[in-house]
Amino acid sequence: MTDKIKLFEQKQIRTHWDAKNEEWYFSVIDIVGALTESPNPRKYWSVLKTRLKKEGSEVATNCSQLKLQAADGKFYKTDCMTTKNILRLVQSIPSPKAEPFKLWLAEVGNERLNEIADPEKAILRGADYYRAKGYTEGWINQRLQSIEMRKELTDEWKARGIEQERDYAILTNEMTKAWSGLSVRDYKDLKGLKKENLRDNMTNLELVLNMLAEVTTTAISRSRQPESFEESRGIAIEGGKVAGNARKDIERRTGTAVISPLNAQDKKALDVTDADFQLLEERNDG
Repeated sequence: MTDKIKLFEQKQIRTHWDAKNEEWYFSVIDIVGALTESPNPRKYWSVLKTRLKKEGSEVATNCSQLKLQAADGKFYKTDCMTTKNILRLVQSIPSPKAEPFKLWLAEVGNERLNEIADPEKAILRGADYYRAKGYTEGWINQRLQSIEMRKELTDEWKARGIEQERDYAILTNEMTKAWSGLSVRDYKDLKGLKKENLRDNMTNLELVLNMLAEVTTTAISRSRQPESFEESRGIAIEGGKVAGNARKDIERRTGTAVISPLNAQDKKALDVTDADFQLLEERNDG
């Protein structure tokens, strides 16, 4: 399943896309908060759920407990419903936003169907998202490529029986340390980040090296087909070291550290020059 955050009237709605069943799941708490503007949507939902059960409504029992990321960055089991059941729930919540919300739900579903039929639409939507935030075109191109490389790596890990978010985090941390010399946490600290996405705060040269680590890890894993988590951990370190050697070579030839404290507060500075990329290309050709 894929995590996404959608916006309804500037309110964040956490969602999951179930690719197997081609179904959206929405966080009930987030929707209750958006429709009622209650200061305590969790309590509101608890009271409403109890009332619906007493009335014999099946809406309250049609919840799925899915792990969604909370504001503290951790994943917790959260009541979620499909689009069909969310529409039923909305009928039980007195709100002037009910009709606009129904239209929003239809739009969300239509966007996903369009992206399935034409994956390029998802890529263009991602580019528009970063463009609206003020990133340069050069950086955006690298970031979108990095998203694809990351997906290929996580798909490979899934094929090796690794599915827990915690395990992904461990493998990513090992790979990051191997190429950058820093753990993910230390890397974020260097850039002054807390919960922000690290890749969204990398220079495009950092993104290229991170992609090299991920592509190499994916290739080695496909070749060796590891059967245990520890084998995958070793491969993640190997893949990271390949990119780490490239980083050291670039630093030796430029006399400048690749790992940068720059973050997205200065988005234009994240777009390094073509000359920097030429150094990496020359090394790969050699």
